[in-house]
Amino acid sequence: MPAIHITDIESAINFWRHREPSPDGVRLPAPTRALAEVYGLMVYYRFTEVDEVSMPAVAKEAWLTWYHSTPDTPCIAICSTSQGDAQCKGCGRSFEEVQRWQEFSPAQKRSTWRRITLEASAWRFNKYAERAAERKAQG
Repeated sequence: MPAIHITDIESAINFWRHREPSPDGVRLPAPTRALAEVYGLMVYYRFTEVDEVSMPAVAKEAWLTWYHSTPDTPCIAICSTSQGDAQCKGCGRSFEEVQRWQEFSPAQKRSTWRRITLEASAWRFNKYAERAAERKAQG
């Protein structure tokens, strides 16, 4: 079963902290509190991932709201898997990941995003990122 990494829980907490700040600096709105409870248990038990099925409903809904605010696909429209590569040079996904992307659950997609981001070998993370940075510096 796909799992949600603790860094995604952290990102979702920060998303909700910005979206619905604490009214008094002490109390947390329900979505932030639900995610913080999951996060706290993960830290306490030293878990880096939580099963998406076992998440409490409020926390999962809050996580899914954050998830829908993130890019869905890492595709940069340069797919070398269509040329026979086992792993796409453009985005870093495997042939199977590219083919089955629409079938993946949010946790499966985030797991793939995490792997390709950590690997950072795809063009998405080097050639095109470098060009964007150069354009920004010039502009």
